[in-house]
Amino acid sequence: MKNVVRITMAFVFAACVSAATAQEKAKKPAAKPTPPDEKAMMEAWQKASTPGEMHKKLDAMVGTFDAKVRTWMDPSKPPEDTAGTSVNSWTLGDRFVEQKYEGTFMGQPFTGIGYVGYDNVKKKYVSVWMDSAGTGMMSSVMTSDPEGKVFTAKSTVDDPMTGKPTPIESKMTVEDNDHLKFEMWGKGPEGKTYKMMEINYTRKK
Repeated sequence: MKNVVRITMAFVFAACVSAATAQEKAKKPAAKPTPPDEKAMMEAWQKASTPGEMHKKLDAMVGTFDAKVRTWMDPSKPPEDTAGTSVNSWTLGDRFVEQKYEGTFMGQPFTGIGYVGYDNVKKKYVSVWMDSAGTGMMSSVMTSDPEGKVFTAKSTVDDPMTGKPTPIESKMTVEDNDHLKFEMWGKGPEGKTYKMMEINYTRKK
């Protein structure tokens, strides 16, 4: 019986000590966060903001191009063929390629502006596009093959019919120094993915 009492008292004592220790720790102020190392922070910022080899892979897209555009509004109907001109140039210290497009779409004048670059932090290509056929912006995240010849993108646009976001997939292929091919796929009326657009770019001499 005495042993049982002693064991019980030992457990009670241990519990009291543990509780007291926990209360003592709770009273102590939280340790102050270590201030960031200024030199390391500046080095990281410099690395993130400096154009590099991945940016140079976009050089093939720079220039003035004639564009032949084929658009499928409905996969069951013939496409519409139009033409335009795209003037692409480096901007912001060779960090982004600015695309300025002028042409026609559905019998109306059409203009568009886009920017594409490489995000050193995300380690992915990024782009944004806006044009006179809408009031929204299409943002994309892209990857490329090791040679920088094929750029694939995943985007989301708002469907004007439903008001809901719709996934879009696209691909830019650098066929050679003077020819680019852009292709885009989206969901059709029945929810099936189909080719919505194809643009063949030829560099102006």
